[in-house]
Amino acid sequence: MTHQFEELDYRKTPLGELVLRRRQSPSVSDWVYEVTLDHEMLMSSSVNVSEKELARIALNPRKEQPVDVLVGGLGLGYTAAAALEYPNLRQLVVVELLEPVIAWHRNRLVPLAETLIEDPRCALVEGDFFDYVNTIGPGRQYDAILLDIDHAPDCWLDPKHRQFYTPDGLKNLAQRLCPGGVFALWSAWKPELEFIDLLGGVFQSVQTHEISFYNPHINQDDSNWVITMEKRKSPTSSEHTKNTQ
Repeated sequence: MTHQFEELDYRKTPLGELVLRRRQSPSVSDWVYEVTLDHEMLMSSSVNVSEKELARIALNPRKEQPVDVLVGGLGLGYTAAAALEYPNLRQLVVVELLEPVIAWHRNRLVPLAETLIEDPRCALVEGDFFDYVNTIGPGRQYDAILLDIDHAPDCWLDPKHRQFYTPDGLKNLAQRLCPGGVFALWSAWKPELEFIDLLGGVFQSVQTHEISFYNPHINQDDSNWVITMEKRKSPTSSEHTKNTQ
């Protein structure tokens, strides 16, 4: 008899009860992998279009140059795997807070595990992304930073993330970007205009991208958003001062 549902892992984490499960669905030909946090759906392998687009929108304009990429949030690995599709990608660092999520990949429990683990360009790092950004040395900068941790800039998995979405938090991240580098942020819904204005005070350019797709969980079309921000190619004197302190 074939099992229609399997719980692959259960862990208690600082954020709540984390479950990795898989099930068979009549609308999907293969297993559907799902992650829940405190019994609420966090992510699913059947809904991954916007996670892939987070990487592609940021990296498509940068195909002609070697790039180093930092990703905040591993999840089921769709953003990281999309970044690895680019032959010009030199190094990919993925920072994930929850050790079980990294273990799912290292133990080959999720579909994209082999892609990430076997690629020598990819490093999985256990840690808090927001703390990690603060520990990056002054000489280390990335061509692209991709972030998919919170539900939206105004809806956080942990209240302490709020500080990141302030002018000071975003300016700190911008210092970790190369001149002309891109910061791409995933959001479950359209960002508020007030937040877009805030971003415009930190970055040279800001663009919002609506990603539309069919969502089998609600049996209708759905959308998420990606916000891309580009750092000035020629740092201003004030930025230069901050980088050399």
